[in-house]
Amino acid sequence: MLKIRLARGGKKRNPVYFLVAAESQSPRDGKFVEKLGTYTPRLTNEQRFIFNPERVKYWISKGAQLTDRAHYLLGVQGIVEPRKFA
Repeated sequence: MLKIRLARGGKKRNPVYFLVAAESQSPRDGKFVEKLGTYTPRLTNEQRFIFNPERVKYWISKGAQLTDRAHYLLGVQGIVEPRKFA
């Protein structure tokens, strides 16, 4: 099963997260199918998110599942509909 999730990169105390499409069984920072964007939490709001919305929508249409954190970040950017919690 394919998942869209975050993989951690960067230095100690200066993280950079890559939004990737990866097999659900592969390790967090392991092999992935495609890099879909980056999230750098220490930057200002304008520069924090860099995502490719066309490729995200493509992988979702192919059946890829979003993790909770990836869904939240993409919902903030308006790429997917925000999740409704009961």
